[in-house]
Amino acid sequence: MRLKFKGGAAVDPESGLESKATVMRDAKGTPMTAVLGMVDLVKGYNSYYRLQALKSDSGTSFWVFRAWGRIGTTIGGTKLEKFTTESSARQNFEDLYLEKTGNHWRNRDNFVKVPHRFYEMQLDYEEIQKKSQAIIHAQSKLHPLLQSLLQFICDLESMKDAMIEFQIDVKKMPLGKLSKKQIQDALEVLSTLAKRVEKATRSKAALDPTVVLGESTRFYTLIPHDFGMKKPPLLDNPKIIKSKVQMLEDLREIELAYNILKQDLEQDVNPLDQHYRQLRTHLELLDTNSDEFARIQQYVKLTHGETHSSYKLEVVSVFDVEREDERARFEGYTTTRHNRQLLWHGSRRTNWVGILSQGLRIAPPEAPVTGYMFGKGIYFADMVSKSANYCFTSRNQPEGLLLLCEVILGDMHECTSANASPLPPGTHSRKGVGSTQPDPSTYYTSPDGVVYPIGKPQASGQKGTSLLYNEYIVYDVAQVLQKYLVRVKFLYN
Repeated sequence: MRLKFKGGAAVDPESGLESKATVMRDAKGTPMTAVLGMVDLVKGYNSYYRLQALKSDSGTSFWVFRAWGRIGTTIGGTKLEKFTTESSARQNFEDLYLEKTGNHWRNRDNFVKVPHRFYEMQLDYEEIQKKSQAIIHAQSKLHPLLQSLLQFICDLESMKDAMIEFQIDVKKMPLGKLSKKQIQDALEVLSTLAKRVEKATRSKAALDPTVVLGESTRFYTLIPHDFGMKKPPLLDNPKIIKSKVQMLEDLREIELAYNILKQDLEQDVNPLDQHYRQLRTHLELLDTNSDEFARIQQYVKLTHGETHSSYKLEVVSVFDVEREDERARFEGYTTTRHNRQLLWHGSRRTNWVGILSQGLRIAPPEAPVTGYMFGKGIYFADMVSKSANYCFTSRNQPEGLLLLCEVILGDMHECTSANASPLPPGTHSRKGVGSTQPDPSTYYTSPDGVVYPIGKPQASGQKGTSLLYNEYIVYDVAQVLQKYLVRVKFLYN
């Protein structure tokens, strides 16, 4: 659905009035447009309702437009109603909003969800793509491989594809992306459900079906999904809750990237050059003939787990990373400085604008601990394929990005199974000890004392561990320094 913006708000294309009307504004200057959603898990439906008050460009005609239906189906309809006065159109819009949501339009900033009524979706209707295409004539001053990297991470279509992969409806629940508040509210819902599931598991009691149904419904209302004619699954077990936590983390990164990319482009500046400045990170292409490039290639080649046999990795390019202010924060971490290692971190293509501009971050307070095996922290690996799996590539989209970070591990709390409790006193990080590790006899130590755990996989000798490979977790962002961004191609068998 392509949107036409007039006066800062998009006229719904299905109204047929895109070329001759604008969205009315209320007394506060807010566009009188709303996208509503409602999920009923019992009846198995997932509905949307769009509502707009419109005024002709000449100011002589007034309408209220409505569109409704079931997400992921062709079920639905539209209605365009004409009014003789602006005030009567406004009143009709406000009456419909009250009827559908149980809330007065004038009080929408303090919206209260009413059972069996629609809930307002907070959507952003901006179109970045038009802006990016507006100044394509300006020549970029960046290295071609850096331009290619920026095109890769700033691609809006990949963000849309990720949302479709998450089963989020991007067609009829339309018109942009979800807001930060919706993501936070959805995390709180998952946190509530996770606590209920954990309590029921501990006490061996049954879950309250009414609570599970109510909270699941609220989640799907906050984050509209496309299940077609199928009932949305109840969020009643740790596995599905964990998957939705991961989805929301990725959505959070997409929301952050979108807000960076939607900023107005400067005249006579190539969009890629501006996006590069917005990252506030210096990226310098590493010479393929350098010792460091060869060392990173060796790290990729040797630390591929044998259980990750569906693909091999090929290094495309490596960039030296210098994030604004990150080094000062890293050097200011004085609790301990020993046991520094260069470790892998992988993430989806859509997450890298956020990672490069904001750094690696720890999950917010509203996120449930259930979604994280070793609690809320930043996770690393010494086996490249362990991290590469988090790139979520495919045969159709075979390229991904991996980060190599210098991590201050200090004294590690070693675990052989899930442990989300606080670190014991005197420890600075947690290590999930796997049954396989890189051969320690071939590790490389840099002149400044950083250990690169480069080696062929071998048995670690750890008995009774539930992990195949090592995981390293720190709980303070100051213990992490981004060093290299490695672009890789997944060569699927």
